[in-house]
Amino acid sequence: MRSARLATTLDHALLARLALILALGAGWIFVSGERLRAGDDDAKKDGAAVESLHELKASALDGKELALSDYKGKVTLVVNVASECGFTPQYAGLQKLHDELSGKGFAVLGFPSNEFGGQEPGSPEQIRKFCESKYSVTFPLFAKVVTKPGKGQSPVYAFLTKGRDAPSWNFCKYLVGKDGKVVKFYASKVAPDDAELRKAIEAALK
Repeated sequence: MRSARLATTLDHALLARLALILALGAGWIFVSGERLRAGDDDAKKDGAAVESLHELKASALDGKELALSDYKGKVTLVVNVASECGFTPQYAGLQKLHDELSGKGFAVLGFPSNEFGGQEPGSPEQIRKFCESKYSVTFPLFAKVVTKPGKGQSPVYAFLTKGRDAPSWNFCKYLVGKDGKVVKFYASKVAPDDAELRKAIEAALK
């Protein structure tokens, strides 16, 4: 009986080792009971440590992970957006910018945030419906993020705010060049049709 129990224990140990080998071979690791695929940490890179926005990944509004390297060679305007803010009508101007300049290699990237006045409380589905029905938004929208420095800050915003202003309210804007480096920060009050902003975008596109 004792020999049978010992054999069973050994069998379980061998099976556990075999499962571990197979998991590692498939690229899976286990941390605190959570299964993570090797390479997933790329999406959680320290934004403050990278040299270009294009080194990072971000989750789209639908949860799909996107590589921001897709925007290499393009000029982007990264904006923290919200649906219930006094600046929310800027969605119309942002969409107009996107429409007019996307053919030249420009894109607006919207990152919803609920940090300022709780003005983006909606679910991804609600945000999408609001943006499309109210402002006919077609530019890329990403999952909600934390923009303020500190615990939980999005790697994207850790990069954008490194050595420069952090958002103080919704609809702050970061103009990012073709190389993924920040060209300039614009406060919420700077509207999408601001002449200086437009001039800076067109200069970055050259």
